[in-house]
Amino acid sequence: MKRITLLKPHYAIAILLIIITSCKEHTITATAPETHITSKTDELPPKTPLSSDFKEYWYNGEAEITSYKLEQARYGEIRKGTAVLVFVTEDFLPEQQVKADNYSKNNIPVLKLNATKHFNTGIYPYSIMQSTFYPVANNQHAIKISASIQEWCGHVYTQLNNREVFKIQSHSYFQGEADQNFNLEKTWTENELWTKLRIDPKSLPVGQISVIPSLESTRLHHNVLQPQEAIATLKADRYTISFPELNRTLTIQFNPKFPFNIEGWEETTVNTTSSKSETLTTKATKLETLKSDYWNKKTNADEKLRDTLKLQ
Repeated sequence: MKRITLLKPHYAIAILLIIITSCKEHTITATAPETHITSKTDELPPKTPLSSDFKEYWYNGEAEITSYKLEQARYGEIRKGTAVLVFVTEDFLPEQQVKADNYSKNNIPVLKLNATKHFNTGIYPYSIMQSTFYPVANNQHAIKISASIQEWCGHVYTQLNNREVFKIQSHSYFQGEADQNFNLEKTWTENELWTKLRIDPKSLPVGQISVIPSLESTRLHHNVLQPQEAIATLKADRYTISFPELNRTLTIQFNPKFPFNIEGWEETTVNTTSSKSETLTTKATKLETLKSDYWNKKTNADEKLRDTLKLQ
């Protein structure tokens, strides 16, 4: 008689697939082992001192809005569209992990990035938004990251909260995904590196590192949301992250002088939707940058600012 060994609960296999695909595609199911989690809270390293230039630029009551010409790889073809990066500082509540309505010494000052993309796939449009809330102290991981993708088939949403561990919530309209909740050990996240760059590019991690890919790329490329081995390099005006197992490389081009504006980016991936493998490159090229308290620019007359950003 063969001996059967039962696995302990903390070695159970959890279904973690998070995808976004077309109406005609079948839902794909992937599995990954549940990560062992420690509840110990590490002591934070020293804060990055904020220069007078930083305070003058980021604490003047305005956001930085930059528009980009977008060439987005999707379903084996390059789609034309637009992307916008909105950087702004705000106070964040440490427990609720949302924007604070009132000042408190217990609030966490963050540099928020709202990154959006709009492009069409044939008859139907895609709308993507990722939000990252990264402490300006530059001494810990992002407090919160979220991403949503909408297209005519439906919409999906993922949220990461930084607590004792990374707590993940995922919601999808696909059968087999539905509502998911799981934990991941803390490590670098691709989303936070964009904001970390704006504070101090020299603080970016380099070499062989563990990185959780962006929530957007995880959705679009049908990957399990989990840390991946990556190789990161930093040059004077370029930061590159390569994910060998995912056949994906991201290069962010930036101004090496403060305020380290992002000039554009390229993301090279391998298309596996057809019978032959094909390398495709998503590109974003800077159009215009505008400093504005955009939340107060909501009248019809303010639409002219979209012309300034070349978004019409």
